[in-house]
Amino acid sequence: MAIDRKAFFDDVRGALYGGRLSSGQVEGLTALLDRFERGGETEDRRVLAYMLATAHHETGGRLQPVRETFAATDAVAIDILDRAFAAGRLPQVSAPYWRRDGEGKSWLGRGLVQITHRRNYARLAALTGIDLVGRPELAMEMAAAVEILFVGMLRGAFTGRRLGDHFSAGNADWVGARQIVNGLDRAEKVAGYGRAFFAALGG
Repeated sequence: MAIDRKAFFDDVRGALYGGRLSSGQVEGLTALLDRFERGGETEDRRVLAYMLATAHHETGGRLQPVRETFAATDAVAIDILDRAFAAGRLPQVSAPYWRRDGEGKSWLGRGLVQITHRRNYARLAALTGIDLVGRPELAMEMAAAVEILFVGMLRGAFTGRRLGDHFSAGNADWVGARQIVNGLDRAEKVAGYGRAFFAALGG
């Protein structure tokens, strides 16, 4: 079921992006629409809408793969996280997972949905077939980041919750679906984005 791209972009441009879309935002949205149309996992546009909403939220509206802290390089991100950890601003972190390991690799957050910790890179590598353990930086490439987002959300690889738990024939749990990625953090806000994307998709 093809998506009317013109109608979609005309709608979201005004509803979510203040009347203007950058080339990067168009690229990211297009990559997600393309993956949905060719994927064959589902035709439920609510599922696509919520994935779009998640990518929008997790990247600060950029729709491009980002590093944790939105830093331009791993080194800068590591420094920012180290300083925050030392200052006690990351109370939920018991061990600084972003510091480089013996192979010089950092397992800081990267992507459209930022995966962290080596074990999560390994889990997504196994599910996607992308060598995220050998080359964790691949999560910053658009094609890999899109696949991580789709597989992770459809198959419950992030938290154990998956899109099918929240969207089905008799259910549309826009708020609870946030548990697929990050508990109920900003759940109402992401739900609002999801509904806006769904409307733009013709929902």
